Amino acid sequence: MNNEFFQEQREQSLIKAQIVSKYFSAWANVILNTQKKYSKHDQKMAYIDLFAGPGRYDNQSKSTPLLVLEEILKSPDLPDRMITLFNDKDSKNIDSLKEAIRQLDGIERLKYPPGFFNEEVGDEIAKMFNDLNFVPTLFFVDPWGYKGLSLNLVSSIIKDWGCDCIFFFNYNRVSMGINNEAIKPHMVSLFGNERLDSVRRKCDTVVNTNEREKIIIQELCNALKENGSRFVLPFRFKNNEGTRTSHHLIFLSKGFRGYDIMKDIMHRESTDKSGEVAASFEYNPLDLRGSKQYTLRDWLSPPLNDLRDMLLQEYDGQTIDFLQLYEEHSVDKPFIKKNYKGVLRTLYDDKRIKAVDRKTGKPPRKGTSFSDNMRITFEGVK
Repeated sequence: MNNEFFQEQREQSLIKAQIVSKYFSAWANVILNTQKKYSKHDQKMAYIDLFAGPGRYDNQSKSTPLLVLEEILKSPDLPDRMITLFNDKDSKNIDSLKEAIRQLDGIERLKYPPGFFNEEVGDEIAKMFNDLNFVPTLFFVDPWGYKGLSLNLVSSIIKDWGCDCIFFFNYNRVSMGINNEAIKPHMVSLFGNERLDSVRRKCDTVVNTNEREKIIIQELCNALKENGSRFVLPFRFKNNEGTRTSHHLIFLSKGFRGYDIMKDIMHRESTDKSGEVAASFEYNPLDLRGSKQYTLRDWLSPPLNDLRDMLLQEYDGQTIDFLQLYEEHSVDKPFIKKNYKGVLRTLYDDKRIKAVDRKTGKPPRKGTSFSDNMRITFEGVK
């Protein structure tokens, strides 16, 4: 990875590292609990970083590898189970990372010492991964540009049980490269031939930068879903001026549980929570400086009103358990579980729906939140 990355965008880099390390901790606990239930199966798990970098940013703050290792060392169980592999084609980065890891308190507790590699990430790595059967593994793929990132690599990474992926998508560079014939092979590796042609045609018809971004990100998400990822969740980063998108952090999983966990983490890290929900999962420095300009619609029609209207329309006349509703309705929408519970509670109080606890047969008590056990009847009131 280009070392300039470790000198720039310090706030964005910190948030990115926090998102990855927080998800790693939650993911590892889910895998750990499952492994303990099935003790006869392999008890190992892994974290693999394919573009690991030097370990610390220019201001000496810790990058993702160090934060992940610290999460491992906090646990009484993970040091005996976790395999960690760090790759970077720049040998100087690996030397720096080795030294930074060596200085971590308690690093000697790891049963499996960290592995370090200097490989170029490309088709050969993807082919090798495709032939391997992975233990549950969280992959972090953080290239500086777009070289090395491909649909083949992603599909080879997430094919096995318990394997999730978080990758850095340099939107700014990809957007500039969409129509560049000199780097077309790299664009094809990201979108596929037919989809790249479609992206080019669609982008040629728009002049609005926001519409262009929607096209590129939506087509990328569609391509990823077609290549093995059931759930895709992008998180946008704006540049320091808040004027344009610099990159996205994109999460991939085959399981709703991981998707739900990451969605909550990204929601908490979003800088805009107007209307009690992050209408667009993003980190924008303007939000932190109080400089963002809101439209009249932002105030008159908050996102939770949109959720209320969607539920009343889409589930009109149906009876459904809360968890089923949440899992099938929340995918690809900017709402988390507490938003659904809050909206349903309001609808219940307004007598727009009925609800009972499946286990007790009792309605929700006044002033309490909906539980996961609620069974909801939409009474046909629009």
